[in-house]
Amino acid sequence: MQWIEASFKTRSGDIDELCDRLVMLGAEGLVIEDEADFRRFLEQNRQYWDYVDEELEARYSGVSRVKLYVEDSPEGRAQLAAFTDGTGLEPDTRVVADEDWAENWKQYYKPIEIGEKLLILPRWEPIPENPQRLILRLDPGLAFGTGGHATTRMCLEALEKYSAPEKFVLDLGCGSGILGIGALVLGCAYCAGCDVDPKSPESAAENAKLNGIRESIYKMYTGDITGDEGLRAELGSGYDIVLANIVSDVIIPLAPHVPAFMSRSGVFITSGIIDGRQAELAAALEAAGFEISEHMHEDEWHAFVCRLK
Repeated sequence: MQWIEASFKTRSGDIDELCDRLVMLGAEGLVIEDEADFRRFLEQNRQYWDYVDEELEARYSGVSRVKLYVEDSPEGRAQLAAFTDGTGLEPDTRVVADEDWAENWKQYYKPIEIGEKLLILPRWEPIPENPQRLILRLDPGLAFGTGGHATTRMCLEALEKYSAPEKFVLDLGCGSGILGIGALVLGCAYCAGCDVDPKSPESAAENAKLNGIRESIYKMYTGDITGDEGLRAELGSGYDIVLANIVSDVIIPLAPHVPAFMSRSGVFITSGIIDGRQAELAAALEAAGFEISEHMHEDEWHAFVCRLK
């Protein structure tokens, strides 16, 4: 079925009034895009990230609009005309198909080569007949972590250096599971993943299935290790590789707890560190008992590979 998308531009303070008028005229399923709400949401949740996708920021820059959809038919056009007459506004319109809504987001996710060994492959892409790389299949729609961001790439590149068949891995802030699953694809023996988001373990488990990862070598946990002693005990110790691709404001309180999870010869690979905060993070890691053995830098992002002093 074809639909007409009508987009009404307005001012941020007038959105509620416009929505009320459209609803009174019979409109349903309104979509609101408002820069003020977007900025407010970012500030209220700033502790969860240091960065936001540039395309997403551009999409909401200077935006206050209300969208609605009607069938692309004589009846739908008549309905849209009634909405237009009732508001005194002239919307921008375009015709979209059902499948556009469900599938268009996929255009932003393409196969990505990481380092010397890995190929990140969205689940809908066919597997190459004679792959020259290890394939890590991923559903990018499930949770944070797709391989497209510099922080994820640096962590995976570091993982290439340290992964080995006998190694155990702990992925803190696992998101989509891309790092932990990547470690297993690279040959590690076992991975435990943990995230404060209750949806992440489910998403990571689905991505593990896409890669044929057995449940016996990939176990998921939910919770905040900085405040949950029971969770820390459940996760255990002796890990050869600990991963944390999060944000600076989470890594700093996390760092003092990481050594207890590690084997004496283990490495801690961490990223999500934006320009201007690398010195602060380095100091926090050193105070937690680490020495930085490798400092990676890509675009405006930093990653550290650390060992216990």
